[in-house]
Amino acid sequence: MAGRFPPQVLLRAQGAGLGVRAALFDVDGVLTDGTLFYGESGEQLKAFSVLDGHGLKLLREGGIEPVVISGRDSAALRRRIGELGVVHAHYGVGDKLAVAEALRAAQGWAWDELAAIGDDWPDLPLLQRAAFAAAPPQAHPEVLARVHHVTTARGGHGAAREFCDLLLTASGRYAALLAAQCGAVEHAVDGAAPPGARQGPVR
Repeated sequence: MAGRFPPQVLLRAQGAGLGVRAALFDVDGVLTDGTLFYGESGEQLKAFSVLDGHGLKLLREGGIEPVVISGRDSAALRRRIGELGVVHAHYGVGDKLAVAEALRAAQGWAWDELAAIGDDWPDLPLLQRAAFAAAPPQAHPEVLARVHHVTTARGGHGAAREFCDLLLTASGRYAALLAAQCGAVEHAVDGAAPPGARQGPVR
C-alpha cells in the first residue's frame, strides 16, 4: 500500500509528535459528490459511498478519530453519520474554524496532530492549519492550490476512503488492520469466527 502514495505525501501525513490523532471531514463534495436532492419539504436525500463509510470506521479502529464538520444539516446526513459511529459530528456549521478550535481545545489536540479534507472555501481555514490537508479532484481551484494531496477518487466516490487509507498507511497501522480483516475472512471460510469478531458491520 505504501507504493500507492508518494513518499513525501506519506511523510507529511504522519503529522508531528505522536502523529495524526484526528481527521476533519467536510460532507458535501467529500463524503458526497456535492449534489443536493430537494423535495417539497426541503433537502431529502444524500448518496454516500460504502467504501468511504468503512474508511471512517477503520480510521477510528486505527486510533485516528474521525470528525465531521458540515455546513449543512439533514436527517439523512445525521442518520448516516450516526450509523458509522462518529462521535464528533457538527451540523449546520457557519464558522467551521470556531467549531474546530473549540473541539481541538476540549480534546487536547494540536493543529499539527490534525488532518483535514475539504472541497470549498469554508474548509480553507481548517485545511491551512492542519498538519495534512487533502481535497478531492473536483474541489474549487483555490482549495486545490493549498492542499498537500489531491485524491484520485472524486468526492462521494472513494475520496474519503483514499484519505483514510493514506492516513492509516502513514501511521503504520494499515497493514495490521488489513491482516486482522484477512484473518477474520480466513476464519469464516474455515467455519469458525475468530475471537472477538464482529458480525455484520455497518459500512
